[in-house]
Amino acid sequence: MKKITLILLAVSMMLPGLKTQADEGMWIVNMLNRITMAEMQGMGLNLTAEEIYDINNASLKDAIVRLNGGSCTGEVISSQGLVLTNHHCAYDAIQGFSSTENDYLTDGFFAKAFDQEMNIDNFVISFLVRIDDVTERMLADVTNEMTEDERDAAIGEARKALMAEMNPEGNKELDLKSFYYGNEFYMFEYKTYRDIRLVAAPPESVGKYGGDTDNWMWPRHTGDFSMLRIYANEENEPADYSESNVPFQPKRHLRISMDGVSEDDFTMVMGYPGSTDRFLSSWGIEQALDLYNPSVVEVRDMKLKTMKKHMDADPAVRIQYAAKYAQTANYWKYYIGQSKGLKRLDVQTQKQQLESRFRTWMTETPERAKEFEGTLDMISTYYDETDASVRGKVYALEAGLIGCDISLFAFRFYRMAAGLFSEDPEEVAGTQAAMTNYIQGHFREYDQATDRDLFVNLMTKFRDDIDPAYHPSFFATVADKYKDDFGRYADKMYAKSFLVDADRCANFIANPSQKVMDKDLAIIVGNSAIQTYFAGMANPAEAKFNRGYRLFVKGLREMDADRAIAPDANSTMRLTYGAVAPYKAADAVNYDFITTANGVLEKKDNTNPEFVVPDALDDLIRSRDFGPYADASGELVVCFIHGTDITGGNSGSPVMDANGDLIGCAFDGNWEAMSGDIAFEDELQRTISVDIRYVLWILDKFAGADNLINEMDLVKGLR
Repeated sequence: MKKITLILLAVSMMLPGLKTQADEGMWIVNMLNRITMAEMQGMGLNLTAEEIYDINNASLKDAIVRLNGGSCTGEVISSQGLVLTNHHCAYDAIQGFSSTENDYLTDGFFAKAFDQEMNIDNFVISFLVRIDDVTERMLADVTNEMTEDERDAAIGEARKALMAEMNPEGNKELDLKSFYYGNEFYMFEYKTYRDIRLVAAPPESVGKYGGDTDNWMWPRHTGDFSMLRIYANEENEPADYSESNVPFQPKRHLRISMDGVSEDDFTMVMGYPGSTDRFLSSWGIEQALDLYNPSVVEVRDMKLKTMKKHMDADPAVRIQYAAKYAQTANYWKYYIGQSKGLKRLDVQTQKQQLESRFRTWMTETPERAKEFEGTLDMISTYYDETDASVRGKVYALEAGLIGCDISLFAFRFYRMAAGLFSEDPEEVAGTQAAMTNYIQGHFREYDQATDRDLFVNLMTKFRDDIDPAYHPSFFATVADKYKDDFGRYADKMYAKSFLVDADRCANFIANPSQKVMDKDLAIIVGNSAIQTYFAGMANPAEAKFNRGYRLFVKGLREMDADRAIAPDANSTMRLTYGAVAPYKAADAVNYDFITTANGVLEKKDNTNPEFVVPDALDDLIRSRDFGPYADASGELVVCFIHGTDITGGNSGSPVMDANGDLIGCAFDGNWEAMSGDIAFEDELQRTISVDIRYVLWILDKFAGADNLINEMDLVKGLR
C-alpha cells in the first residue's frame, strides 16, 4: 500500500465554525469572484478563484471531467489519467462486458495492470477548456419590441457570426448555452477523449448496495464508485482506440485526503448538473403534481414490473436489462419523491407568494409596468392551454417511444438510414459503419420476449388511459385490422419486421429499400410515436410562454438584486458548496452525518438481492481490519452527507475539502428534499457521498488492487 504523505498545519490554520444549513446555488465557475468567493473563504476555503478556474494555468477545473456529454461527472485522480466516478455511471459499460460466464455486475472487476483494462465502446470524456461570456454579442441586435420569432432570428444570426469568429477553422468543440431563460449567453470550449477503458468496478453488493429500496434515501451504505482511464496518442491528444495509445497525462489531478469529515467541515462539489427548474411557476407546479408526475410514475411502474418478471426468470436477461431497469427505476422513484416533497413543503403556495410580490413590484413604476406587462398572464395561459395534452405527451414518450426497445430502435434506425440513399459513396459508407455499430450495441441488450411484453402492456395501457385524440396514428390500424388487440399486432410485427434480428438489419443496411422501410410495422410504430409526441408543439401560447418566463426571470433578478441568484442547471460545469451536517428528517427523526460499515451488516439480508453481503466482505468488516482508512474512533465510514446543491449529471462529482483535496464522490440526494430541483430547502437538502477512504479500503482489502492506490497522491494532516 502506498505511504501517506503527512502534512502538519499550524493551529492558526484550523477552519472556523460553519453554518449547518445547506447552501443553494450551482455557480458558473468563471464567475466565482463576482458571486461567491468571499462567502466560501469565510466558511474556510483555502483556495483562490484562480486556483479553481483558470484558462492560463492548471486549476481544479482541469481535473473535473464530463462523461458522455453530461450524463455524469468524473474526476482525474492520478497523473496517469485515472478517473473516479460512480458505479451507476459506468453501469452500462460493466453490463456490456458481463455475461453469465463473466458476470462483472455480480462479481466486480479490478484491473491489476494496464493491459487488463477494457476499452468501452462509444464512451467519451471531455475536459472544459474555457468559458466566455458572450451575452453582449448575442443580444446586440435584440430589442424589447421584437416578436419572439424576430428575437430568435436575431440570436440565430449572432450565433452564426460568433461561431465563425471563434472557430474559423472548425476544429474547436464549442457549445453555446443560454442562461436565465435567454437573458445571458456563455460559450463553452471542450476537448474530448475517445479511448476510455474500464479499470475498476466493485460488485453490485457494494456499488449498488441497497438497490431501489435505498435509492434517494439516507442513511446509505453504498460504495457507489467505479474507475476509468483516459488514453491518448503519443502527443497526449484525443485518438480513437488503439493498442498503441498510452495513459493520458492531465494538467491537474486531485490529491486524496485521508482526513475524513467532521461536522461543519467545508465541502464543495464541482461537476455537470443536468437540469433544474428553480424558476418554475405555481401553475407549472400544479401541472406537475396533477398531471405530469403521476403519468410518468404510472407508465414506469408497469415497465418495471414487466422487465422484472423476465429478469427474474432468466439470468442472461437480468444482465441484458440491468442498466435499463436501473435507469427506469431511478426516475420512477424520483417523481414519486418530488411530488411528496412539493406537497409536504407546500411549494406551490411559496411560488404564489413570490408571484404576488412580483406583481406588486412590477407595478411600482410606469417603466416596470410597461416592460413587464402581462408577464405572469403569458405563463399561466400556457398551462391552461396545455393541461389537456400533458398526459398524452407523457404516454407518447414513456410508453410509445422509449417504453419498449422496438419503438425507439425503429425510429432511430429510420432516421439514420437516410444516409444510405445518398449519392455520395463516402456518406453511404459512413452511414453503414455507424448503423452497424449501433445495431451491435442494441442487440447486446435486447431480448425479444421481454420487448414484446413491454410493447403489448404499455401500448394497451396507453390506449386505455389516454383520450383517443392523443393516440398514435397506428392505434387506428390496430383497432381496424387486429381487433384492437396489441398482442395480435405484436405477433405479426415481431415475426415480419427486419428490425428484430441483427442479421436481417445488417442485410438491409447492405441493400437498403425505402419501400421496405415504409411498410415495416416496427418503423410505423416508432414514427407514429414520435409524431404523436411532437404534435401540437407549435402551440401559439409557446412563444408567449417563452417571453413571459424570460421577463419573469429578468424581473426576479432585479427585484431581489441584493442577492445572487444562480442560473438553472444546463449540463455546464458548476460549483456548489456547503457544510457537512446532520438533519432532522421529521418529528423525532434525526439523522447523523455519517454511516459506517457496521450498517452494512445491520442491513444484510442475503435472501434479498438488494442487500446481499458476500462472505468475503462480511468477514473483512467483522475482522475490523480497516487499517489507515478508519476514522479517529476506529470505524470505517462508508458515506457522509453535506449541504451542497446537486442534481442529475452531478453523479460522480468530486467532493472536495477546503484545500481542494478529494474526500468523497457524490452519488445521490436525500428523500426529504426531492423537490430540490424546483425548490431548494436549506434545512433539509443534503448530498449523499461515498467516503473516499471506503473506496480505498475496497480497492485495498477487498480487491487487492493496490496498483491503483499506488497511483494516487494520498495526503493527511491538512485539515
